[in-house]
Amino acid sequence: MKTGITISASIAMLLWSTSGFATTFTNPTKSDLAIPKYKHIFIIIEENHAYNQIIGEAMAPNINRLAKTYGLATRYYGIVHPSQANYIALLGGSTFGIHDDDAYYCTAQSRDKYCSSSSEADYVDHTIPDFSLVDQLKAKGLTWKGYFESIPTAGSKDVFFPDSPTRTLPSQLYASKHNGFIAFKNVQNDPDLPLKLVGFDQLFKDLSRGSVPNYSHIVANQCNEMHGLHGQNVPNDCKFENELGRIHRGDATIGTIVKAIQSSNLWSSKDNNAIIITWDEDNNPLKKVGPQGCCGFDWQSRANFGGGHIPTIVITNHGVRGVVDNTPYNHYSLLRTALYRFQGSA
Repeated sequence: MKTGITISASIAMLLWSTSGFATTFTNPTKSDLAIPKYKHIFIIIEENHAYNQIIGEAMAPNINRLAKTYGLATRYYGIVHPSQANYIALLGGSTFGIHDDDAYYCTAQSRDKYCSSSSEADYVDHTIPDFSLVDQLKAKGLTWKGYFESIPTAGSKDVFFPDSPTRTLPSQLYASKHNGFIAFKNVQNDPDLPLKLVGFDQLFKDLSRGSVPNYSHIVANQCNEMHGLHGQNVPNDCKFENELGRIHRGDATIGTIVKAIQSSNLWSSKDNNAIIITWDEDNNPLKKVGPQGCCGFDWQSRANFGGGHIPTIVITNHGVRGVVDNTPYNHYSLLRTALYRFQGSA
């Protein structure tokens, strides 16, 4: 597993860095060790919106209130387009050469309907044998879960759900391309997978029971994460053509999740806990203005050319308030911060 910069102590007492990633817990830098020790961290990932589409947007009142009240990273970037490799990068410290949204099981020249890019010359195996964040957490005796709204069953390996519209639901509410865990071989083969890839019903149960893991990775369905859908049974505020409707719907979902976390007993405990809200990538406009990446990105690489300027908000229960951090960060910065938050200063 590769890692990189940590998030600055000035932003809610987390340290994000922009240097090369450490590969294990055994070689932290001085900056890594300056991170306060956290017991729980919640990562909430939204879809396909640029910084200037969200920050200051009246249709996103919850997000903007949280950004103003807590910590806002103003120069945070995705890794690549399209979505899938950003989710992988957040967990593995690399895109591993993936630069498409094909299914996690695809291999070169596959004829599966969900492997549409498999004939490309630089196509790589989409099941990744490398270690990821989950292996690092396990080695330290720490726990994790991926909470995915509309996942059909706990531990599901479905590519999409529903695969086609039902009598009442649109197709593809759940999309495995937004589930970076399932790309890693060690996760695919985990006998306890049904306990680790779960739905939103389990998130709210875990919060009420005080049984959330150390690391919680939260992804709403494609209507509620600002992605959007088209076709049969798609609500008006989920349609691709309704940009502001999708923003407002996603903002309401964030408001619900954050409120549930902040209303739980763990948030009022003496332990340090954090919520980080970020986006996978920007809206990938045809005309790009300004930097598209940072911190070692390579504009000539198909798998690391920058995913655009995106909002990222850091919320802590005991940290500083009203912070605006102008340091460049990316998803690798967030990963490194997650790695070292468990062994920071007391």
